[in-house]
Amino acid sequence: MKQIIVIGAGQAGASLVAKLRGLGCRDAITLIGSEAVPPYQRPPLSKAYLLGEMPAERLYLRPADYYAEHDITLRLGETVTAIDTGIDTGAQTVSLGGDVLRYDALVLTTGSTPRRLPASIGGALGGVFTLRDLSDVDAMRPYFTPGKRVVIVGGGYIGLEGAAVAAKLGLDVTVLEMAPRILQRVAAPETSAFFRKLHSDHGVKILESTGLDRLLGEGHVTAARLSDGREIPADFVIVGVGITPATGLAEAAGIALDNGIKTDAQGRTSAPNVWAAGDCASFPTPGGQMRLESVPNAIDQAEVVAANLLGAEKPYIPEPWFWSDQFDIKLQIAGLNSGYDHIVTRQTEGATSFWYYKGATLLAVDAMNDPRAFMVAKRLLAMGKSPAPEAVSNPETDLKVLLK
Repeated sequence: MKQIIVIGAGQAGASLVAKLRGLGCRDAITLIGSEAVPPYQRPPLSKAYLLGEMPAERLYLRPADYYAEHDITLRLGETVTAIDTGIDTGAQTVSLGGDVLRYDALVLTTGSTPRRLPASIGGALGGVFTLRDLSDVDAMRPYFTPGKRVVIVGGGYIGLEGAAVAAKLGLDVTVLEMAPRILQRVAAPETSAFFRKLHSDHGVKILESTGLDRLLGEGHVTAARLSDGREIPADFVIVGVGITPATGLAEAAGIALDNGIKTDAQGRTSAPNVWAAGDCASFPTPGGQMRLESVPNAIDQAEVVAANLLGAEKPYIPEPWFWSDQFDIKLQIAGLNSGYDHIVTRQTEGATSFWYYKGATLLAVDAMNDPRAFMVAKRLLAMGKSPAPEAVSNPETDLKVLLK
């Protein structure tokens, strides 16, 4: 019997092992995770779970007994310290704790890690949090009480989701964004303006073109000093300045990196019998290696790798989509907007969408409380169709007609 080991018990790892069993794989499967809880979904952490609307058990991707029932060995709360790909020694092994496990196939679904503020500017003070995993949220939840003052460093989606929850719960919220506008790295000025107004209408103070000089406090954060010299009192701070792929194990094992762990179209790495999927993995596109940070990508890429472990030889062809929930707005994004040169706005009652075009080609859509625009755009992009901008912007246009 072959031994398949999967390192990383997040969305990609959990999806991969479930898909293997679903495809009839009878090999021995071991899923290793550094957290002590079964694989769980992360998006609700900064929303329903933080709001207290979802218990921890509902976060679990599958019931805790699923893995034993499907003969999947879970090793939780354990950290892999080294990988031997066998190139020099002939032994394909994984080391964790005092154990050395042999593998026939190894999959790296190690995910990503949040960027942190340097200790030299107060990043190690008490009350400074990232918003990435269950322990992060559990640690900061006691601070989410009315009247507390929170400074959020970073005006991306994670920072804004945290700001929305804090404002809902009656906290005093300030968002610092070093760039000229929130969401600048990922969205058009129109989307930035939409969410800036949304947050301002709910009492969130957004300071753009504003850098952080340092956090102040003795042992625990008490204030944030801005790049212009102002000081903002803070009972706690959330750092949302992006994530980096968790490539340390792969790099130490001599596996090739390129914007993450480099894979081919099927998910193979440069090492024999080693594969990768999810946030940590990059895959080939005509424009170079691409890495996507999203739940849909983690699931889809992992399931393709699972099929390829069983001999499918199937290339991974992504259909990117993302979402974010803030206050009463559900943002759904289809496609990738890189390279757009103009925006087409569609406004109907209670719904707004921004359509990204490069010339006459549709690239992506941001849909705010507009599930129909999102679903139609997703299908149009999959079909390679680009509707006329004047048809999109006309609120009388039935979007489904664009699919014909």
